[in-house]
Amino acid sequence: MTQGDDTAVSDKQQTGAADVAPMHRPLRWLWLAAAVIALDLATKYAASAWLAYARPVEVLPFFNLTLLHNTGAAFSFLAGHPGWQRWLFAAIAVGASIGLTVWMRRLKRDETLLAVSLALIIGGALGNLYDRLVHGYVVDFLSFHVAGWYYPAFNIADIGITLGAIGLIWESVFGEKRRARKRNS
Repeated sequence: MTQGDDTAVSDKQQTGAADVAPMHRPLRWLWLAAAVIALDLATKYAASAWLAYARPVEVLPFFNLTLLHNTGAAFSFLAGHPGWQRWLFAAIAVGASIGLTVWMRRLKRDETLLAVSLALIIGGALGNLYDRLVHGYVVDFLSFHVAGWYYPAFNIADIGITLGAIGLIWESVFGEKRRARKRNS
């Protein structure tokens, strides 16, 4: 090794960062977003066709299929307002999807969980965006309950958003440490 090589190795060790190549075709993960959207829209269509509004169909002692229309956000936040929230939440969904797609384009080769998480959130956001723009509300139909307490109804898009958020949290807590160990080994 020459003096120049020693300096280069020393610089990498001091910064703690090794050069990691960009992810090859990171936008290929958008197929997962498309799958979430397709599954979400298909299940919402089926729920709307087969279920009567607000009439629970028991599937398991703790799980019902119950068709509901949510004009608000998560947990019906702002649902009681006259309609301006529809456009606010639509704008948020579009902005978030664009921002997350830009983020996805910048991922490194070893950030696969991050790519999956972003794709799930994008798919969920766009699935619910479709409902807001076409119907003026989001179709929810999955209802869990226990001992008389009911968790707010949700849909497949919400599951995608939730799983994606869990993946982002996991990555923020454990991802960089794992990647650093892998790079240094």
